[in-house]
Amino acid sequence: MQIENPIEVHLLRPDEQNSDKTARPRILLVDDDEVVREMLKELLEMNQFLVTTAANVPGAIHLIDTEHFDVLISDLHMPGAGDGFTVISAMRHTNPAAVTLLFTSFPDLKEAMDAILLQADEILVKPMPIPEMVSVIRERLDKRGTKRPTNTERVASILERDADITIANWLSAVGSDQELTRIQLSDDQRTCHLPQLIRELVQRLRVPRSLGTNQASEGAVLHGKVRRLQGYSIPMIIEESRISQVSIFNTLQNNLRFVDFSLLLIDVMTIADEVDSQLKQTIVSFAESTSSIAA
Repeated sequence: MQIENPIEVHLLRPDEQNSDKTARPRILLVDDDEVVREMLKELLEMNQFLVTTAANVPGAIHLIDTEHFDVLISDLHMPGAGDGFTVISAMRHTNPAAVTLLFTSFPDLKEAMDAILLQADEILVKPMPIPEMVSVIRERLDKRGTKRPTNTERVASILERDADITIANWLSAVGSDQELTRIQLSDDQRTCHLPQLIRELVQRLRVPRSLGTNQASEGAVLHGKVRRLQGYSIPMIIEESRISQVSIFNTLQNNLRFVDFSLLLIDVMTIADEVDSQLKQTIVSFAESTSSIAA
């Protein structure tokens, strides 16, 4: 993102510069270009804003989930999963009162994007003079409180809310599998691993990390040990995991009227990545338990 006429910064009066720091509006600035990100941060802070930066979509979503911001300024196109639409949607869901501004480099797309991007307060065509940007931010801050509330939910919230339904659907599907039911267990014994694995999945969705990142799953490790003692085989564990994914996606299917579609793809990818990671750790734990018994 290019910054035009950076020297045209509105310098504040001494009484403005000495104002209470805690009263300054907090801005989350999202841009993958480090030079632009740091320059814009400095210029906005000269205009009495408190600025936190993020270099990518996962980092921005983590900040949105853990901190409060008055304004979001996000570039549209960024590398990796997600884009400015994803960040805007996450902010509107978590903090509907926040001002949301989206930057694009394509002026000819502005009208079309204005028509489809109902969640953003304004689309800014870059490069943009700093005084004009500051004026837009302050004008939008003055108009806060007039937005319609959103009814969308993040996937993490849906899975947390309907965890018992997901487990019940999983248990019903397992009950129809002759191989899995060959081992006689109570419902509690058969499902005891699922609450912890779902909690870990929800946490993964709320605190994103790169796909393929290894992170220990206590629930998966314990599940492997327990299933070994119960007499399961590795194919049976894999089939249970497959049914878990189907049950999770069925829960989302039943909540499509609430799902935030702009974040759905990255959340689905995260679910698949996390469930596969849990499965791998369960199998490793199962195998290690088998080896220790044999020894």
